Amino acid sequence: MFSAFVLVIAGLLAGGVNAVAGGGTLLSFPALVWLGVPPIMANATATLTALPGYIGSAWAYRDDIKAEGALRLRTIVTVAACGGLIGAGLLLATPGDAFIGIVPWLLLMATTLFAIGPKLVAHMRSKGNGVAGPVLSALGIGIVAAYGGYFNGGLGIMFLAVFGLIGFRDLHGMNGLKNLLAAVLSVVSVTTYATAGLIAWESAAVLAVSTTVGGYIGAKYARRIKRTEPLRVAIIAVGAVLTVVFFVK
Repeated sequence: MFSAFVLVIAGLLAGGVNAVAGGGTLLSFPALVWLGVPPIMANATATLTALPGYIGSAWAYRDDIKAEGALRLRTIVTVAACGGLIGAGLLLATPGDAFIGIVPWLLLMATTLFAIGPKLVAHMRSKGNGVAGPVLSALGIGIVAAYGGYFNGGLGIMFLAVFGLIGFRDLHGMNGLKNLLAAVLSVVSVTTYATAGLIAWESAAVLAVSTTVGGYIGAKYARRIKRTEPLRVAIIAVGAVLTVVFFVK
């Protein structure tokens, strides 16, 4: 019962913050590890359980999703799917002991990206004047998608930054598209994980439902939130503490 309670709370928070500000994996992944799930399996399971939340959030933003820049929407989705497959393949090729050593650095990178995210996105948007060609645009999206297929933390911020670089301007459209692409690449990577037996299904079932609810509620009320900075600071603090804990361990 205690494990289920932890997973429900982690899922609600992860889904909600993914929809509002991103960074939900910084809550769900450590929760799984804390409950005894091996790191690689926890990473794969966290990606699976984030998927319904991504779908719920993308559905809430469905009227805003559109392509900007040099690529058509279908091309963007295809590139993200291929990138997710590459990232999942890299995860499968990573030995368990090696991944344990990589985890603190992944958490550090994800937390840092989340902390500098608004300034990074603003900078990329200022540089994005629609001049990025299709090759550069596809490369940027593909690299971020591959990262997401390997480790989900900080994925939303990275997508937003790339969108700004390649010429996207509509923030609601960018938010919707990042959730759509995260859902697409997660479907591909999770299928790969499941085939390899890397999903902790009992934990995933509880976490997936709560993440879905949190994601939909978060997306529904995201536009009404005037100040997300306190939420961001709290997530950064959690990420920083968890990073230190994983380095010490």
